[in-house]
Amino acid sequence: MNYVFDVDGTLTPSRGKIDAEFAEWFSRWIENKNVFLVSGSDYAKTIEQLGEDICNSVDIVYSCAGNAVYMQGALVSKSDFAITREQRLVLLNLLHISEYPTRTGQHIEERIGLCNFSVVGRGATAEQRQDYYEYDQKTNERFRLAANINAVFPDLEATVAGETGIDIYRRGCDKSQIANSVTPFVFFGDMIKPGGNDYSLAQYAQEYHCVESWRDTWTALKEKYND
Repeated sequence: MNYVFDVDGTLTPSRGKIDAEFAEWFSRWIENKNVFLVSGSDYAKTIEQLGEDICNSVDIVYSCAGNAVYMQGALVSKSDFAITREQRLVLLNLLHISEYPTRTGQHIEERIGLCNFSVVGRGATAEQRQDYYEYDQKTNERFRLAANINAVFPDLEATVAGETGIDIYRRGCDKSQIANSVTPFVFFGDMIKPGGNDYSLAQYAQEYHCVESWRDTWTALKEKYND
């Protein structure tokens, strides 16, 4: 069996580093197993969150929703996708009309094969991120913005990612693009719901676990897969 893990919110706190005790346990657990990581973030951020030892111990790290593929720290393939000027202007307009008041900069971040859009911005502190997350839970702003992007640009796919972001890529180039390479697999993710950036990949999994934190992931691994 193959095991596939989202990173942010699944193996680590959102935008944070893996818990030291969990990291030690997980490093032992992945020995002699087929383990793959798939993150919307770039590879540098995944290294920052999990450390080089874990990233080098798994079979493959699929960064940027699978649009950049790394093995043993080496980039082996990547997408050439980038948003157009028109698409950028639409995102800036959505930012302008959002009723959420706080802006911290870095609202549009282009990565390999995808663009991440955030109303509050990637310059937000942990407290500002939490405030926006709570606002979004009440208003469903991100799901509404993603639906707007999908309606305006049918060749793109926008999904809710992490606590504050929206990931945008070519349609079909979301996390599900790795499914054929890792089948059969068990999948762990925190955004396994329609419109979430883990949902499409979960549909191909033999089993999946929708977790609320890395603690849920750890509990499930110990209870079901600790052999």
